[in-house]
Amino acid sequence: RALLDSIDPSSPIGLRDRALIALMVYTFARVGAALKMRVEDVYVQGRRNWVRLHEKGGKRHEMPCHHNLESYLHAYIEGTGLTGDGKGYLFRTARGRTRRLSTEPMSQPDAYRMIVRRARAAGIWTRVGNHSFRATGITEYLKNGGKLEIAQQMAARESSRTTGLYDRRDDQITLDEVERIVI
Repeated sequence: RALLDSIDPSSPIGLRDRALIALMVYTFARVGAALKMRVEDVYVQGRRNWVRLHEKGGKRHEMPCHHNLESYLHAYIEGTGLTGDGKGYLFRTARGRTRRLSTEPMSQPDAYRMIVRRARAAGIWTRVGNHSFRATGITEYLKNGGKLEIAQQMAARESSRTTGLYDRRDDQITLDEVERIVI
């Protein structure tokens, strides 16, 4: 949450970065699937926005948007004028220092550098990477009562066993537990 809140949405780059990070958190998307998205892969079904991810092996995975994700994607697409470019890449590189978006897709190394830069700017010094948001999203979902089998479907995983590898609920050693060491 601190990372998303720290991103200044007053520029196309800020809007893009916030939307990309939110997409990975709220859909458990792999960075490769997120970066392959086209503008038309954000669409309305019923009264809700959905996203279409292009997963490994050419599989398509469609999910409804969390309300925060919907807001971030809408702000990004509207704020950067991508609305009429359905076939264009959703997450695009910036042209040099112009702070304008190109028509080229971001690469995974571009996304990684952006994530590290944004994390440091937010005061987050723990190791982060493109996959961190997948694990964070799954862990938060499970912490809040979600079921592992549903997380598996949301993450487009073949096995709940491998989805469980992203569950970091047991990684948190609390201060109360440490204070039990009385010497």
